[in-house]
Amino acid sequence: MVNMTVREILSATGGELLCGSEHTVLEHISIDSRNQEEHSLFVPLIGEKVDAHRFIEQAFENGAAAVLTSEHDSMDSEKPWIRVKDTKTALQSIGSYYRNRLTLPLVGITGSVGKTTTREMVACALAAGFKVYKTPGNQNSQVGVPITISEITPNDEIGVIELGMSEPGELTVIAKIANIQMAVITNIGVTHIEQLGSRENIYKEKLTIQDGLTQGGILFLNGDDDLLRETKAKDGCRTIYYGTGENSDYRAEDIHLEEGFPAFTAVCKNQRVPVRLAVMGSHNVLNAMVSLAVAAECGIPMAAAAKRLSEFTGFKNRQQIYTHNGLTIIDDTYNASPVSMKAGLEVLGSLTKAKRRIAVLADMKELGEDAPRYHYEIGEYIAEHPVYEVVTLGELAGEIARAVKEKAKGILVKEFMEQEALVVYLKEELKEGDSVLFKGSNSMKLSQVADQFHLV
Repeated sequence: MVNMTVREILSATGGELLCGSEHTVLEHISIDSRNQEEHSLFVPLIGEKVDAHRFIEQAFENGAAAVLTSEHDSMDSEKPWIRVKDTKTALQSIGSYYRNRLTLPLVGITGSVGKTTTREMVACALAAGFKVYKTPGNQNSQVGVPITISEITPNDEIGVIELGMSEPGELTVIAKIANIQMAVITNIGVTHIEQLGSRENIYKEKLTIQDGLTQGGILFLNGDDDLLRETKAKDGCRTIYYGTGENSDYRAEDIHLEEGFPAFTAVCKNQRVPVRLAVMGSHNVLNAMVSLAVAAECGIPMAAAAKRLSEFTGFKNRQQIYTHNGLTIIDDTYNASPVSMKAGLEVLGSLTKAKRRIAVLADMKELGEDAPRYHYEIGEYIAEHPVYEVVTLGELAGEIARAVKEKAKGILVKEFMEQEALVVYLKEELKEGDSVLFKGSNSMKLSQVADQFHLV
């Protein structure tokens, strides 16, 4: 935050100043009492298990300049204490207030799969013409988005904001806070189907990103997605499709691999621009196309954006490829869904120099009552691809193993329920020349396993 005072926090939240000066300047927002930057406002959130109001004194000891509270009616302190009805709602109000002070355009990214990689690639393409601010890490929630917005400065010329969703109504809340001029929906998959019930419900929720899309804005839709290809933006906004078919305004043609990396021709009207990516996986062709589309609609020549995209090498724990001790490791452990699991396996299959291709796969979460079937289908997919061995972690991943055993007699299968035993096995099993994919939902902590094989 720039030039925000306690007085403005009071105005944004409708709060009451219990003590301290309303002229106190605040520059950051923190929800972690252990990490307080100078001039930060500590927002104690009330969770299911922990009420962070108990850590207010710790926050002040670590440098917080002011605090919100919903549990105190009076206080005697030199530092400002601001009484609000609900700290989470107040945080969102601060985010909206600060957003209204900013004039830069924002691009909002949502979708079932690939939000973070798309965010990074869109930001990369836009960097060909602008100073770009982008969501740090995974700050894409009702709490993360207002904090993300608060870190934008007047020096930033455009922003790329990731907007997540795990429950009905959440995307509307954060899209309105972000007040976006451009919205991207990458795809409609089955992630969060456990909470939302069906792909159709997920589709309806993803479209609520438009609740925060300003009049005259642009909705970018994946023209290859069966639910999005016929969708239109709300009244007063434009629709732009990207993909590989004739129905897309920005489309990829002549898609092929060059040394394992996707290459294609980006086409829009009479423009044809060659593109070569430095990240593997054919799914990244679509990520690149929407990045080029957003950049072009912001006035950046496609050739200039394509040049910047050719320098993009990926994002931590998302199909990052490492070579270490004779092993090639694909670390794709940030999260997992059926679509992204198949994409990771495709990358594994594209490594033509591998002596043995080994897939280390953990549970995919939040898939609802059909979760076993989705896992079994991954095993069926593997049976049709060049994999030497499948190693699973978790009960659901056991369905992957079962399908491989039933459908592909030539593929070795090993199953584990505990991470420690898995690590012991892999340290004995992996050999020089092996290519290994690590893929599973973040909660399975498979990144901890992958780190042991690619970190020096």
